[in-house]
Amino acid sequence: MPAIDHRAAHPSTSHRRRQEPSSPGRSTRYQPTRRQSWAGKSPKEILARYTPGKASPEKVLEVLIELFNTLHTSLEKTVSHKTRHERAHFLRRFFRDLRLKAGFKTMPDPRNLGQKHIRAMVQVWKQDHLAPATIQTYLSFLRGLGMWMGKHGFVRGPAYYGLVVDEYQRHEYAQRDKSWSAQGIDIDTLINDVCAFDCHVGASLRLIRAFGLRRKEAIQFRPYEHIVPFAETDLPPDDKAADRYVRIKGKGGRVRWLPVDSAARTAAVVFAQDQATSRDAHMGDPTRDLKRNLRRFDYVMEKFGITLRERGATGHGLRHEVLMEAYTGLTGAMPPVRGGGSVSPEADMEARRSVSALAGHARIRASCAYLGSSAVMRSKGRKAPPAQEPGDSVCA
Repeated sequence: MPAIDHRAAHPSTSHRRRQEPSSPGRSTRYQPTRRQSWAGKSPKEILARYTPGKASPEKVLEVLIELFNTLHTSLEKTVSHKTRHERAHFLRRFFRDLRLKAGFKTMPDPRNLGQKHIRAMVQVWKQDHLAPATIQTYLSFLRGLGMWMGKHGFVRGPAYYGLVVDEYQRHEYAQRDKSWSAQGIDIDTLINDVCAFDCHVGASLRLIRAFGLRRKEAIQFRPYEHIVPFAETDLPPDDKAADRYVRIKGKGGRVRWLPVDSAARTAAVVFAQDQATSRDAHMGDPTRDLKRNLRRFDYVMEKFGITLRERGATGHGLRHEVLMEAYTGLTGAMPPVRGGGSVSPEADMEARRSVSALAGHARIRASCAYLGSSAVMRSKGRKAPPAQEPGDSVCA
């Protein structure tokens, strides 16, 4: 009797990228567009053309970036243009700084990168007093570089490079209330004042206030094209909460559908439509591109005093406001970052699941960045209940 291939009978549903130890090759679906001269060749064969010691380190690094920089470090997906830019910029600077700041006489070939190089640069980062989040991001970028070259696990944890917890640990949960109301801001009055000054930024703020959108999502929102009847959402019939829904495309290309189920949401949509110059218009000023509209949004926030220095709040704080209100509406209690209240673990978990979905996050624990640590798990040493699904654990 032939052996049963259990992997074929039960295919994995994980979205994590399969590691391929034989080469840093990628599946066709996620392989970036290549040069004509690279057609039909694997990454290993392409890199073999650049002999260490003969090809310049800068050239090898550019080849690696061209081959792999569009791809996520661990998941089967591509990354945003922002991540690509930041990662490429960091890697180029990292190898330059090995010579300019860390004291190495020559720049090493990326394939010959050693622990001594990483340790030396960690010391440079410590001397420069970089933020813990920045150090974590840099190590993540280097970990990705190692995986591109087939060196899985090459970059170790921060402690291996002599960093103590306080130097690299970053908290995933909010430690203070960043909402506008917590800083004494009259939300409705301020939004009305912004609308009178700049109707495009004002419309974006109204959408953020109603739906908890990110700044970029609000600016890119098309108030006619992105409003659809429930039948066009492909959501299960039992999930119907309104006749109309807004379509929001967030980070990682994830689409979420938010119901137009209240007077405030309806008013925000109507106001946005009134500002639109055409049926396919977005909420940014049509005379500006996205980058300039994002800058305009930040400028208006600064003009009206919505900065950390002046009022202890940013434009993103309005999103915090909405997500915390959503938690309170679901549980009847304030979120932990506002002092919290008595909430059962089950109710807390379900509310966090809804808040994460509203915010456009795939992981439940992302809610901690807005709500604070779970009120039912704050006692020191207490363990969180087992996660129901991958990514469902909440911060304790």
